[in-house]
Amino acid sequence: MEPEHAPLKDDRGNRLIADAAKVFLTFGIKSVTMDDLATRLGISKKTLYQYVKDKNDLVEKVLAQVTEQFTCAIDEVVGAGKNAIDTQYDIMVQVGTRTKGFHSSIHFDLEKYHPEAFRRMTEYRRGRIYSNAVANMEKGIREGLYREDLNIPMIASMYTARFTMILGGDEFPRDRFSIPQLHWEAFRYHIRGIASAKGLKYLIKKEEKAVLEGRTTPNTPTQEP
Repeated sequence: MEPEHAPLKDDRGNRLIADAAKVFLTFGIKSVTMDDLATRLGISKKTLYQYVKDKNDLVEKVLAQVTEQFTCAIDEVVGAGKNAIDTQYDIMVQVGTRTKGFHSSIHFDLEKYHPEAFRRMTEYRRGRIYSNAVANMEKGIREGLYREDLNIPMIASMYTARFTMILGGDEFPRDRFSIPQLHWEAFRYHIRGIASAKGLKYLIKKEEKAVLEGRTTPNTPTQEP
């Protein structure tokens, strides 16, 4: 189930929410007041309150919009028709690229000050990550890239937990780990654990090609391997 949210009134409202999202993701949520936000957006508080009831309502609308954008991006990747390993890689690139600029306090601010919105977002996110992981493993097995003896529900649950841990940021402080590199290493760790001999050979060639073309190093993700 997608996060619940009240519909916006018009395109201007959608643009306002998109601009507010950029402010929150750059500076955090708790530290930005509605006065600050109106000033940064170049509008009056009166205009702002035409579209949202209060800050919590604004946060929920921001989360709904960001979640929808993520969902559309991932659905586009999955629908591109690439093999399972390339699809999983492209998902990693999408998530890593979209989250690398997030303020380090986002997860904490949401959990502490907007718990209901955080709960809905987390439940929806976990469900999508799990279902995508299951579908990808089933696809990879059909293609001969993943082992046939995979315990798909168990591995999908493990993958979801690891993915959620990375997004949460507590175990991986931003001052020590970059988000794109975390997702890159998580991708390689995951694929190497489930790949067949054919899949592992494909993954190694994919890594080597990216390095040879100068678009990445073994420890740095690239956009197009």
